[in-house]
Amino acid sequence: MSFGFLGIQFGFALQNANVSRIFQTLGGDVDRLAVYWLAAPVTGLIVQPIVGYYSDKTWGKLGRRRPYFLAGALLASLALLFMPNAPALWIAVGTLWLMDASINITMEPFRAYVGDNLPSEQRTTGFAMQSFFIGTGAIVASFLPYAMTNWLGIENTAPEGIIPPSVKWSFYLGGVVFLGTVLWTIFSSKEYSPDEMKTFEEEKIKANPSVKINQRNPVELLGIFLRNGLLFLVFGLIMIWLVYGYGLEKELYILGGGLAGYGIIQLFTWLLTRSGKTENGLVEIITDMINMPKTMGQLAVVQFFTWFALFAMWIYATPAVTGHIYGATDTTSELYNEGANWAGVLFGIYNGFAAVVAFGLPVLAKYTSRKTTHAISLAIGGLGLLSFWIVTNPYLLLLSMVAVGVAWASILSMPYAILTGSLPAKKMGVYMGIFNYFIVIPQILAASILGFLMRRFFDSDAIWALVAGGISMLIAAVTVVFVNDVDSPNE
Repeated sequence: MSFGFLGIQFGFALQNANVSRIFQTLGGDVDRLAVYWLAAPVTGLIVQPIVGYYSDKTWGKLGRRRPYFLAGALLASLALLFMPNAPALWIAVGTLWLMDASINITMEPFRAYVGDNLPSEQRTTGFAMQSFFIGTGAIVASFLPYAMTNWLGIENTAPEGIIPPSVKWSFYLGGVVFLGTVLWTIFSSKEYSPDEMKTFEEEKIKANPSVKINQRNPVELLGIFLRNGLLFLVFGLIMIWLVYGYGLEKELYILGGGLAGYGIIQLFTWLLTRSGKTENGLVEIITDMINMPKTMGQLAVVQFFTWFALFAMWIYATPAVTGHIYGATDTTSELYNEGANWAGVLFGIYNGFAAVVAFGLPVLAKYTSRKTTHAISLAIGGLGLLSFWIVTNPYLLLLSMVAVGVAWASILSMPYAILTGSLPAKKMGVYMGIFNYFIVIPQILAASILGFLMRRFFDSDAIWALVAGGISMLIAAVTVVFVNDVDSPNE
């Protein structure tokens, strides 16, 4: 059931460890990397709730979620094959949009798939199994350019503006693995029918009435649609005006535009509801978002600080290692590419250690709780990110990334194990998609402000982005304490 995540993470790991390198090779500036990367969170913001909504309502020969696994895998594999051959920076950025959208089409239903098929007492182990395959796929994929160069003798450098062959062949292999592993899950696993899911839901509510959600209909939420729409639109327009009026960095338009755009969506939902047109995806998704369970809202705060930290690491780990540790900024130099390869190794280490730790987390959760396990893991990860500031030996960064690996294993399992117990079975997909907002929004914020802050206050030194990430992850660890795990087997 989780094997397809091995391939999904092949795609994500190659993207996370190498796309900044590709952008820099094609002429992208370090302090603009966050803007180039904006494609990734924006596509997730749009795609995942839509895929979740429709997968909840799908049932055919391939089942409920598996048609989306197949479509996403085909598109993602094509994007992986093309990305290292992009002839220009803007084409590479566009390919990242396609790649991330395709991975999201595949990944979102996988989260709901485990929630569909497992009861509470098995769910922690189920998501830990996903963490294992994610970690395994990521460590292999992250090591690929290093292995291609040092084990197979494939060139690791290339003329200016050309992606090295070691990176190209890594992406080619990733495309094949992505498609193959997802096909294995599609043809070797099963899904429960809508009638069976309805029966399971009734039994769950009978055993634990606190998990039942009192859903308000769109008409009852008219005032909230109007209020939220006006507030977000006004604040967004004020932000845009301030950026324009004071000549601030252009990426801050992203933040203002996002706020205004969300306000317009809320106002459009209000207009549709007033007109009696409530039987459509937009109104249903926005209504479900406002009706989200209390546990989901509490986890949203945890996710915000967690994913701000992760996005800072993914964007700036390579320039931080090459610049702060290796002292190299010339992308054509041997020293820079050596440092970039070592950054890929570090990504592999934290993912690999996450695969090992994944099986220990359910044990710790059994004797403490899912919340305690997640809080401890995030605190360890935050300290690992902060250690980048004081470490000068590249090999000592292995310990830093081991700490990040502990957090990563928990991030991939504990929030979802806590969340799915609070969700209605018939809306598992759409709520998993909405939950992705709280992963995407901090990434958009990071893309909007990190480059601005680095240029204004830190002379574009990427190491300070990792320091900010460490602090953010420690805050996330504290906020876990306030989450209500309504479906905990320990309570």
